[in-house]
Amino acid sequence: MTVFANAGAAAGVPAGTPARARATRRVLPGFKITLGFTLFYLSIIVLIPLSALLFKTFTLTWEQFVSAVTSPRVIASYQLTFGASFLAAVVNAVAGLLVAWVLVRYQFPGKRIIDALVDLPFALPTAVAGISLTALLASNGWVGSLLEPYGIQLAFNRNGVVIALIFIGLPFVVRTVQPVLEDAEKELEEAATCLGATRWQTFRFVIFPTIAPALLTGFAMAFARAIGEYGSVIFIAGNMPMVSEITPLIIIGKLEQYDYAGATAVAVVMLCISFVMLLVINALQSWQRHRAGAKS
Repeated sequence: MTVFANAGAAAGVPAGTPARARATRRVLPGFKITLGFTLFYLSIIVLIPLSALLFKTFTLTWEQFVSAVTSPRVIASYQLTFGASFLAAVVNAVAGLLVAWVLVRYQFPGKRIIDALVDLPFALPTAVAGISLTALLASNGWVGSLLEPYGIQLAFNRNGVVIALIFIGLPFVVRTVQPVLEDAEKELEEAATCLGATRWQTFRFVIFPTIAPALLTGFAMAFARAIGEYGSVIFIAGNMPMVSEITPLIIIGKLEQYDYAGATAVAVVMLCISFVMLLVINALQSWQRHRAGAKS
């Protein structure tokens, strides 16, 4: 008791303060101060820029807005951007889970190097990534020259867009799933094996429910990152209208033409679609956690 009293006195808590009152003390300031700072910070960083985007869009009439966001060229860019982003996120969900599993469950030479290489897309400038992928996958590149005789083209078309988005999105899934796998209880897997469960049954009923929320989070982060990607895509996509032109390039083109209202209109559509998709994914995560808690 003397030790705890001295520790409380050293922390600035009076010695006669009841234990329950001392337990309610917080290291950071009170709720009102922290909440006020949080709202102020979010307003400066998020709300004010987004409100400026909306206010600029409101300078258009409804007919002008619809015309700007539903032109055939813009619709084609929506389909490519969201379709390629979704496909890349699905591939990253599978590949990222496998990479995280290998890094957590196995020991092998060069493991630390591979673990560091996973973070390379984070540190590598997107323009450098795009140039590197183009040099590798173009018809005169190391990989592209081998596939060219078979009629397979991976650069300057939609395939290049998907490959670039896979490259920049993989670390989000790996780094989200990896800590969950490290904290998973291996005793449950051993118990399932002792009870006669197959490998697939152990993964489906023991491992996957544990990592599913993290996997969905990584999928959402990779998907959101891919939607807004620009630098690595424009070098390998070919940027052909109606074929391989992404929506961020449409926005840049409108800005270069001083069509600020049209650019913000397209940006608002992308923002709304992305927000709805993230809400759906978060709802799935919440449902998965609730389901896992009910089973436990």
